Amino acid sequence: MAAAALALFVVMMLLAGALRTLIQRRRTGDSGNRRTLSPRGSLGWSALTATDLGYLMVGVGGPLAHWLGLTPISTLQHPSIHVLGVVLAVLGILATFGAQMALGASWRIGVDRSERTALVTSGPFRWVRNPIFTAMLIFAAGITLMTPNPLALVAFVVLLATIELQVRVVEEPYLNAIHGQAYRDYCETVGRFVPHIGRTRIV
Repeated sequence: MAAAALALFVVMMLLAGALRTLIQRRRTGDSGNRRTLSPRGSLGWSALTATDLGYLMVGVGGPLAHWLGLTPISTLQHPSIHVLGVVLAVLGILATFGAQMALGASWRIGVDRSERTALVTSGPFRWVRNPIFTAMLIFAAGITLMTPNPLALVAFVVLLATIELQVRVVEEPYLNAIHGQAYRDYCETVGRFVPHIGRTRIV
């Protein structure tokens, strides 16, 4: 199951990373990558780097720990749990790519605070404000259930925490700054990661 988890992680990287970047470049002439615009050590750089590390811990760390003989959590070590993990991982891959495509020309990795992109509220963004991150967490939950050892569970918690950090302290303030009242109204009616949950008043 660890080999399958790693294979699905590679598929996720190819679709949500390489292919989505290629599509963006062909459609707009721009890769959408803004990673290098945040100075090293800045809040934006730190949050994005932490999210990347959490993602690698889930996709690589958990399966490798399984191969190295880390004892699985007994209550999760069951074929039906592993099958559920595969289903969630595949759904997470498809949902991540779909949500990325729904952003169209506004899709970015990282934040350029001098850049203004359209506020997308259609497609999956009608139900949650961050469907890409929601889908990534579904994928991560699936990978964790495929190799349910302590490191995999810790990695999932780390990824959840870093995604929360990225959204709350980097992306939401940026979107509020460039879209103003339109974004504040959106936040009051649409949940952050789950429909109806995480609606908030931004001042």
